[in-house]
Amino acid sequence: MTRNRSAINRPASLCGTWDIISNVNFEGYMIALDINPNIRKIAVRLKLRKMVEQRGDQFIIKTLSTFRNYTVSFRVGQEFEEWTQGLDNRHVKSLVSWEGNKLVCVQTGGKKNRGWTHWVEDDKLHLELYYEGELCRQVFKKNVSE
Repeated sequence: MTRNRSAINRPASLCGTWDIISNVNFEGYMIALDINPNIRKIAVRLKLRKMVEQRGDQFIIKTLSTFRNYTVSFRVGQEFEEWTQGLDNRHVKSLVSWEGNKLVCVQTGGKKNRGWTHWVEDDKLHLELYYEGELCRQVFKKNVSE
């Protein structure tokens, strides 16, 4: 069987429904974002679910919980205005691009050094959220009901 060279270099698909299994330094990340202490107490206990869809170069990423939901839709390589409503309620400009097998978002506006990185490794979806020196590492496993 002959393999298509472009398929060999393509990153693993992020698409699907993913349930959180690890959430390291989420509180530190939220403190850096100036999230209210009462909201932080709730947020660290949440079982997050990610739903990732891709249509060509457009991605739709939904972060779902029993407390709040957040949806971001973007095209890879096109800067867009993002309002982080329900998170830290800031207006930022975001630019998402592929860096190797990682989907990387750089956000500008408000405070410096903000963004995130998603990638799949060993059948797990990894997410690193960074903001002003704080790094939160989240790991998700694919929902078995898919």
